[in-house]
Amino acid sequence: MTALSAIEPARPKSFARIVGASLIGTTIEWYDFFLYTSAAALVFNKLFFPNADPLTGTLLAFLTYAIGFLARPVGGLVFGHFGDKIGRKRLLVLSLVLMGGSTFAMGLLPTYAVLGVGAPILLTVLRLVQGFALGGEWGGAVLIVSEHGAPERRGFWASWPQCGAPGGNLLATGVLALLAAVQSDAAFLSWGWRVPFLLSGVLVVVGLWIRLTVTESPVFLAAQAKAHERDEPHVPVVEVFRSGWREVLVTIGARMAENVSYYVITAFILVYITTGLGMAKTVGLNAVLIGSAVHFVSIPLWGALSDRVGRRPVYLFGAVSMALWAFAFFALLDTRSPGVIILATTVGLVLHGAMYGPQAAFFSEQFPTRVRYTGLSVGGQLSSIAAGAVAPLIATALFQRYHSTIPVSLYLAAMCAITAIAVLAARETRGRSLTDNEPSAQVPVPSAG
Repeated sequence: MTALSAIEPARPKSFARIVGASLIGTTIEWYDFFLYTSAAALVFNKLFFPNADPLTGTLLAFLTYAIGFLARPVGGLVFGHFGDKIGRKRLLVLSLVLMGGSTFAMGLLPTYAVLGVGAPILLTVLRLVQGFALGGEWGGAVLIVSEHGAPERRGFWASWPQCGAPGGNLLATGVLALLAAVQSDAAFLSWGWRVPFLLSGVLVVVGLWIRLTVTESPVFLAAQAKAHERDEPHVPVVEVFRSGWREVLVTIGARMAENVSYYVITAFILVYITTGLGMAKTVGLNAVLIGSAVHFVSIPLWGALSDRVGRRPVYLFGAVSMALWAFAFFALLDTRSPGVIILATTVGLVLHGAMYGPQAAFFSEQFPTRVRYTGLSVGGQLSSIAAGAVAPLIATALFQRYHSTIPVSLYLAAMCAITAIAVLAARETRGRSLTDNEPSAQVPVPSAG
């Protein structure tokens, strides 16, 4: 019996701790990242780009937001390479420290009124550090759960780190909404916006304490031992582009609709609500807040469904449904009814969950162990440049140019078409054993019936 075939899933109590540590860690990291997104839409345009008109100032703020995405593939490359060589756990601890430290420092930044052009430059540098850290976080977090768990329920358990995205957004939006509700606009603009950034320092301490308790992935340790026995040269970055380029392309394409739809629903909505509809920012914040809570619950349900019917059918349903919802979403926002706006946001995020829920297991199952962290991170983060990085920028620019949301809906529908093509081109991976480097390795799974 080889080291790889002898691997058994983690015991229930130990596995629950691993899942919990991944969820809490990713929630904190996404809190930091999304906090910037909301602040870019609400305050950074005024504090760091005060000489521009409202929409142009927002575009400049979203430009610094997009720069963070440029650093994500670099982070994915660096963290993935070393994660495939020395382990998942160490890199997850480092990513949390970098993300939390840069976010805390943002809360201490002087504004344009104090430092002039130096203020947006420092903001941009810290955003780059955020992006670099997040680029390495996602792949490691989903892998340490995927590689500990049993194949037949991998879709469900691997979806829990995915809940860190709505969890972090929920936390960030909730803190901002609370401050906006109890403070005047002047106080919030003066100092209130700093509070959630400084809070990140406390959250990182908690996250580190939890994340340091998890064990390294047994699948990785067995693969590492096998490589050492054979004394094989191991350059993950080279290997993944030499033998896994098809899987990298599938990963990039599959994330296009997921990324764009999420940032249109959670970031551009704040611009459209305040600038396009002339409503209070709290309407958009509350809609994202409630929608994120439902989103959090729906993600594991979609992941569990992918364990029964397959990754591709669930993912395709999400992409096609989102293409249709892209038009209904703005029509509902235009009613200016807070209740209807909440409904539009919530349904949109639930449909997003149909792509995001099975995504962790689906992508993890595309790559062999020795390059899994690299392939997952590089593919996932390269798509963030073409999709998430520019989504609020493109949506805002389209709305500014045409004074209509129809072009924004068409843009989102086009991204959904790309995702559908990528998913159709992928192999169905439900039940694949991650302890074997051959993509065809399957284990028996329960039937859908």
